[in-house]
Formats: sequence, C-alpha cells, structure tokens
Amino acid sequence: MRPDTQRDSQFKKMGGAVSAGEDNDDLIDNLKEAHYIRTEVVEQAFRAIDRADYYLEIYKDNAYKDLAWKNGNIHLSAPCIYSEVMEALDLQPGLSFLNLGSGTGYLSTMVGLILGPFGVNHGIELHVDVVEYANQKLENFIKTSDSFDKFEFCEPSFVVGNCLEIASDSHQYDRVYCGAGVQKDHEEYMRNLIKVGGILVMPLEEKLTKITRTGLNTWETEKILAVSFAPLIQPCSSDAGKVRTVQLPSVSIGTLQDLTRICIRRTLKNTINQDKSNGGVPPKAVSRFKRRRIRRRRMDAIVLVDKQVFASRISNPFDNNNNNGEDMEDVRRDDDEKEYNEFKPDPPLNLLREKILSLPLPEPLKLYLLYYRDK
Repeated sequence: MRPDTQRDSQFKKMGGAVSAGEDNDDLIDNLKEAHYIRTEVVEQAFRAIDRADYYLEIYKDNAYKDLAWKNGNIHLSAPCIYSEVMEALDLQPGLSFLNLGSGTGYLSTMVGLILGPFGVNHGIELHVDVVEYANQKLENFIKTSDSFDKFEFCEPSFVVGNCLEIASDSHQYDRVYCGAGVQKDHEEYMRNLIKVGGILVMPLEEKLTKITRTGLNTWETEKILAVSFAPLIQPCSSDAGKVRTVQLPSVSIGTLQDLTRICIRRTLKNTINQDKSNGGVPPKAVSRFKRRRIRRRRMDAIVLVDKQVFASRISNPFDNNNNNGEDMEDVRRDDDEKEYNEFKPDPPLNLLREKILSLPLPEPLKLYLLYYRDK
C-alpha cells in the first residue's frame, strides 16, 4: 500500500446547506433529509443536545440556522459541518477522543454521549474565557438536561493551550478532530496524534479531510467537503527562548465508587426496559407539534433607471394605510401560539430518576446516584 492513498468524494457548500429549523428537532430532520446525518447514533446525539443552549441568550433566534456563529472568542461551526465531522469520526463506545480547538464544548458533549462512561474525552482550547464558557455549559447539561439520564456519558475535560504545543510524550488517541484550518506543514504533526487504526478529521487546504492511520507509517486520506476555516494560530515564542508545552489531561481509571454508580444506573435502566417489554408494546410517542411559519407577503425591489437607484415596495392585498397586513399577521401569530401551547405534549416522565428516588437508600446516596441533578 502507498504511504498515503487518497479518495475524493463530492464536495458540499459550507453552511446554509439545509433549511433553518423551527427548533432543534426540526433542524436535525433537515440535516437527515439532506443526508448530512446518516446514522442513528449520530442522530440521537444531535437530538439530545439542543444547539441553542450553546448560544448567548440574545443570539438564540439564529441557533437553528445552518450557519456558523461567532461572538468574540466564542464560535460554533455550521450544523452541516458538525454533522459531517461526527459521521466521519465513526465513534464507538470506549474510544478516546481529542478535540483540538474545543470551543463551547458542544461537539465534545455530543461525542461524550456516544463514547460512554469508559471512553476518554479531552479538549484543548486556546482562550481561557472560552474554556470557562464550555465548563459552564457542561455543568448546565449535566444538572438540567433531560437527555443526561438517557445516555451513559463520557464527561469531557478541557485544558487551556495551543494545540500545536502538545507535549511530545502525550498519549495518542483513537479519534481526533481539529476545528481550525491546518497548514500543510503541520499535517504530519496532526497525524502523529492518532493511534494505528485511528481517525483524524481536520480542515486541510480548504477541504474537510478524513485521515485514517492504517499502519505505523501509512495513512488513507479522504476529502469530505469544501470548507473555509480560520487557520490555526501559531505558537508565540516564550520568554528566554524556552519551549512551552501543553500537558493534556491524564487518562485515569474511575474510582470503585464511580464504577459502582455506573453499574447501578445501568442495572436500573435494564430493569425499566424489561418492565416495559413485559408490559407489552409501549404507547406511541406523541408527535412533535411544530409552529407554522409566518412570512410577510411584502417584497422590496431595487430598480436601476438612468444609472440612478430607486427602491420601491411591491405591496400585497393586505397592505394599506392602516397596516392591516401586519395586524392580521399578529393575530395569526397569537392564534398559532395558543394552538402550540394547547397541544404541546407534557415532557415524558424520567423513569430512571423515579426508580432511584424509590430505592430504600439514604438521601445522600440517592443524590450521588442522580449526579446531584436538579431534575
């Protein structure tokens, strides 16, 4: 085999590839329809983590658009990009994962749902404020998300530093993703972060690229799609010419107490599922109710006449001096909101939580089994 064999696949436009969603589930439906999400395990991870939870409050209206978002140092790639990354990584329970430029922790959290409690989930991020933001979002997910009890989670661990300064004695990973553009002269450095049989996904020369390590000195490369990422920031020279290195989190085996909690929760889940099976086919889930999209029937036209630009509005039957069109739209929006609230299903009962709370155990032990979650 050649040291580096290459296969090209069809390129797709970065961002804006699918229609905006009304909510997180609607966005995932659109990504599935466009074949960006192709496997059930990736779909479940995307549905479990609401993308809007990683936006600042004032920008949440844009969370379900297939667009990248940036505010200061905080950044999220477009949903179609994350979809392709998750599919290309081919994640399995128990694998080790390294996220270079881990950002808000959105991707790392989704990955953790697939890796499970015996995986390794590490991230390195250049900016201190972004790591603090990511840790806050991670804490919110663990304490408040309904999805937490539905999965066995590999909690990500983030460190501050430049991913080009990782200590040479650091261990290798099964899966690595880099969220910034990699220059050609750093390709070998990135390749050496993965084990034999491992997968590296990164933007390389304006292409999202998947590299599989097939041997000690052999790789297989696949171009996934055309992308445009900001390049990796080069390390700054340190004082007195010293070489700075970043120590990644250590890989440690969980304590006996933690392992026991995992086993107890798993046993309880199996018992719940067995009870459901013995009770017959569970009731069909209530289909999601979606708000109707309301669009204004107004169009602005720009007309060029004798090299001068004129703007005109093409009115619709609802336009008049009393703004009846806007009034009717407000009424429709109010009616739509009432209909949504009337038919919106109640959240499903958290059977695992109820099971734990019913156990004849001391309250502190119950809280420990619940990961001290608020709900």
